[in-house]
Amino acid sequence: MHALAAVSYRVLTGKRLPSAPDRVLAGRYEPLAGRIPRAGRAWLEAIDQGLALRPEDRPQTVEEWHSALIQAHKEFADVLQGLSQKLILTPSLEQIIELLTMPTVELVDYINQEVVENPVLEEIPDDSTPAEPAEQADRADADRSDTRDAEPAADQQDAWEDADYEFFGDYLDDGYRARTPTEVKELPPIENTLSTGTSLSDHLLRQLGEQTDDDRLREIGSAIVGNLNDDGYLGASIDEIASMGPWPITEVERVLACVQTLDPIGVAARDLRECLLLQMEQRGLGGTPCETIVREHLHLLQHGRMPELARKLDMNIATLKEHVEALRQLDPKPGSRLNPVESRYVIPDVSVIKVENDYVAVLNDDRVPQLRISPVYRRMMSKASRSSEETRAYVKKKIESAKWLIKSVDQRQRTIHKVATSIIRFQRGFLDHGIEHLRPLVLRDVATDIGMHESTVSRVVTNKYMHTPQGVFEMKYFFHSGISSAYGETVSSVKVKERIRKIIAQEDARKPLSDSRIVRLLQDEGLVLARRTIAKYREELKIPTSSRRREHY
Repeated sequence: MHALAAVSYRVLTGKRLPSAPDRVLAGRYEPLAGRIPRAGRAWLEAIDQGLALRPEDRPQTVEEWHSALIQAHKEFADVLQGLSQKLILTPSLEQIIELLTMPTVELVDYINQEVVENPVLEEIPDDSTPAEPAEQADRADADRSDTRDAEPAADQQDAWEDADYEFFGDYLDDGYRARTPTEVKELPPIENTLSTGTSLSDHLLRQLGEQTDDDRLREIGSAIVGNLNDDGYLGASIDEIASMGPWPITEVERVLACVQTLDPIGVAARDLRECLLLQMEQRGLGGTPCETIVREHLHLLQHGRMPELARKLDMNIATLKEHVEALRQLDPKPGSRLNPVESRYVIPDVSVIKVENDYVAVLNDDRVPQLRISPVYRRMMSKASRSSEETRAYVKKKIESAKWLIKSVDQRQRTIHKVATSIIRFQRGFLDHGIEHLRPLVLRDVATDIGMHESTVSRVVTNKYMHTPQGVFEMKYFFHSGISSAYGETVSSVKVKERIRKIIAQEDARKPLSDSRIVRLLQDEGLVLARRTIAKYREELKIPTSSRRREHY
């Protein structure tokens, strides 16, 4: 136990231990191999998050750390005593880690759900001053102490008389709840109801119903429509659809031809070629070179082999480009128009604001509810009561849960702010001048800077966004490897990708640069990279190969 306390003291406070044995014992994990569990880093992180203490409130000696660990984490008794090889996380610690990974939007939903499920939790009104989480925790501790010392008094007012039993009863066993004769479910106002757009399947089935009143044909058509993917392509074979009835294959083919005439044209095609041909027929392009290109030479068009395609069609490049331009008016994914991708809106968790000549991280926590423990239920626990032990135990448990949530949310906010502030220190050049001044940065750098663990930093930057003077970026964006230049400096991989993108953007479209040529250009700038690295970065930028980028005139 003393060993773990020493390690916790050294790692979580960053202070030098007073005795040489302790210093050796706690020397940044490595000397503890064989004496600390393999999960030691995660275990210490759980302690750091679990104590939920501000730096100024942390114990200052190894002995105080030892006592704090035992007091705050009795659930870890088997780990403390036996140095178990298995990391054990209590539900409370799991909650802390879960909160740390949540973006602000999810955190708000989580807190609102907790307020609904826990009657002792309540949101602080906007016109009141919120108490510090530590103050709320101390108040709850005092309430529990008063509860143990309180003796029932006949002339004392029963605190339970102040309780909102109608609300509180929802959380107790049905035996405690007085039922009303009729319970009417309240529906949301009509103006809060959002209408949903028509789906592709609904759109097609409605048209099919207008074309035929034959139930059998409608049934086959429904089977066909039910096997369309989001892009509108048929995902099952004719034989598979026929076996669903079973229906004759000829009848299925006849209904399929009918479905393929519905809006949007090109839907229910079995491949890209059929999809384009259906649209060309409707546009009057049948029998033209466009049809020949799609039927016989689609692979040449897809790979940009324009000179070869021109020779096959016996026409010059200029004429071919006119036909290709006509083909570009067709929709290769006709179903996607009625199956739009749901828009994903990003709400930054942190805003970076410039104050005079410095940058400051500001948490966007205006939407995060400020919580407190309900005074009504605190009085229940602090005064004598004639209520059942079961009910009192329930309230006590809910107060403990509320106290832990308040601490956890506060610790989460503090941790995110520390990580964001550290990122600002490392990436000042990016904030001032943009992507080309982004520095190489790894999780270890920030973890060392703020005295936390890499896994904690990793959880903080997951699914979190920062609003900077250069735009909105995921916090993970600021972490990437570096590449050594010929001048002895380390260059960010993001900066290298940006340089590749600009080189390709400035190339001659008739003579695009190969990956090998880009390697030589970067070497002239002092950046030595392998051709396969250039190819990898180009693919990550979603830039096609030089042969596919080539334009012909």
